Amino acid sequence: MNTQNNTSERIKELTREIGLPGIRTHFTKLADNSHANNSSYQEYLLQLLEMEYTSRLKNRKASRIRQANFPYKRYLEDLNRKELPEDATQKLPTLENLEFIKEGRNIVLAGNPGTGKTHIAIGIGIKACTNDYKVLFTTVPRLLTQIKECRSERTLRTLENRFQKYDLVICDEFGYISFDKEGAELLFSHLSLRAGMKSTIITTNLSFNKWDEIFGDKVLTTALVDRLTHKAYIVNMNGKSYRTKETIAWNK
Repeated sequence: MNTQNNTSERIKELTREIGLPGIRTHFTKLADNSHANNSSYQEYLLQLLEMEYTSRLKNRKASRIRQANFPYKRYLEDLNRKELPEDATQKLPTLENLEFIKEGRNIVLAGNPGTGKTHIAIGIGIKACTNDYKVLFTTVPRLLTQIKECRSERTLRTLENRFQKYDLVICDEFGYISFDKEGAELLFSHLSLRAGMKSTIITTNLSFNKWDEIFGDKVLTTALVDRLTHKAYIVNMNGKSYRTKETIAWNK
């Protein structure tokens, strides 16, 4: 009995050192099941490896979601699609198959507040994570602050290299703040790194003809709109506010 206990403890110790959490968790129960079912050693080993693979896959997906830096979790399955703006209802089935990531195409979700833009963006982002894509969620103000900080610390190139490697970047709150000329140029340069190669999702409350109000430069605005929208999916998110509907329903 002591020998068996010592063996089990040694297995736990080794799997912890090597990094095999699935085997460490399930080897005893699977051994008992295999003994009861007269399974072969090969069958037992296969079951252990399958458990380990499943555990690692689950952990990797969770890690991708955690590293994406979503402000909260919103899933596509939770969307009330009947309440979405018509254009979103029509285009969402195409977007959620994630082919746009393979094609390096962008998505622009544009419309008034409260219509589900961020929910859709996060939902697509989480699905991309579970499909093993590397995703980053950020707001435009936060991204611009990060760019400026990295430039002052002379680490901008490192940030740019990392930014280029994400399979999908979600830039939320485009248009909430205006930029000075320096900020507009930095943001343009940063977003241009991914143009035509990797996918970006933009959520904005502003129509394109008002973007020059936040950039303060019509030439720069035209160039940015051209790069972001080239072969992109433009989704009209104008409609009745989700939040307003929920508030009315809650107060009834």
